[in-house]
Amino acid sequence: MKKISFVVPCYNSQDYMERCIDSLLVGGEDVEILIVNDGSTDNTKKIANRYQKKYPTIVKAIHKENGGHGSGVNVGLEHACGKYFKVVDSDDWLEKEALLQLLKKIKQNKKEVDLIICNYVYNHLYENKKRVVRYNNVFQKNVICTWEDMKHFNKSQYLIMHSLLYKTAILKRSKIQLPLHTFYVDNIVAYQPLPFVKSICYYDLDLYQYFIGRSDQSVNEKVMVQRVDQQLKVTNIILHCTNLEKVKESSYRLYEYMVRMVSMMITISSVYLVMKGDQDSYQKRKKMWDEVKQVDKSLYKKLRFSKLAGITYMIPGKVGGFITLKGYKLAQKIYRFN
Repeated sequence: MKKISFVVPCYNSQDYMERCIDSLLVGGEDVEILIVNDGSTDNTKKIANRYQKKYPTIVKAIHKENGGHGSGVNVGLEHACGKYFKVVDSDDWLEKEALLQLLKKIKQNKKEVDLIICNYVYNHLYENKKRVVRYNNVFQKNVICTWEDMKHFNKSQYLIMHSLLYKTAILKRSKIQLPLHTFYVDNIVAYQPLPFVKSICYYDLDLYQYFIGRSDQSVNEKVMVQRVDQQLKVTNIILHCTNLEKVKESSYRLYEYMVRMVSMMITISSVYLVMKGDQDSYQKRKKMWDEVKQVDKSLYKKLRFSKLAGITYMIPGKVGGFITLKGYKLAQKIYRFN
């Protein structure tokens, strides 16, 4: 069995997908690379077929009608045969030596874990700047642990999709199904399967290189404002996909973390609605908070008075919106998250 299934969703990715795929090929026969061509209109299909022909035992090219990033992940999961599963966006890449070290550790481990966590790097390539997000303050290195062993995260730390390698069986057990034609679905991947994870191992490897800087990138601020309805859609899915009270019964530490992640999603949605600034956006912000209250009153109370999400709704209207934006700009300067 392959150790890792890498899924590379591609849409008109001809200009950068080769850098991504080449970085994965370092894994050799220990990996499979599923290039999912999501109805591209450029040379993506031709490039994917060329890699499959050259590396028939490693690369599989899958061609489908356009359905968005989430659709590519869904199809990749359906075809995945590896022990572990990782999505690598076509404009990102993995650090080659870190990948070799990861594969070595996976092969050396006598016990398989449900979730492997590695570092990721915000790579502002055009500015020649990097910022590594590590988890050595949260998890002990190279030790199999549970959620109850988890320590506290820093303010800017979250378990995002780029830092995670789930066991493929765990993802399938979670019945994760990402929505079509929707951006920001990586948040669902980083949230919904967590309660199914019972064993974790953290490796202090700077594995994932997260490219920041393209003007059309989904995390570009102007793009996020334009696509705020998709952010709201993902936030709503996260609100409904997991019963947090049941999570609390099995692991209070995981419950605390998942509440924190919901708080982050609510905050981001609120900020971009305020940035949009029209009356309809303020109504959507109110509707979002009303939905939280309806789904989970206990969660609503925690979020309403939290430092992160609560401040985005503490003062209604444009005055509250002004305060929200000031706080967002300050955090953006400190943490450089886009």
